[in-house]
Amino acid sequence: MRGKNNFDSSHIMFRADELMSNASNRYRITVQVANRAKRRRYEEIDSLEDPLMKPPIRAIIEMSDELTQKDILGD
Repeated sequence: MRGKNNFDSSHIMFRADELMSNASNRYRITVQVANRAKRRRYEEIDSLEDPLMKPPIRAIIEMSDELTQKDILGD
């Protein structure tokens, strides 16, 4: 990430690619990202976090950070 309001799109693409390449099921991980983004969107109403970071981007970043947890990437 470059700054608070500027996102490095190549970094986000790298994280998404990393997430997809480590997933055993691309469809399942895509659905998990979408579900997490949807959940985050509703949680952000009361949150003071950066409003410019969209929920899907935040979900990709969070999930790529959790690559070592088998329950996230699943069977």
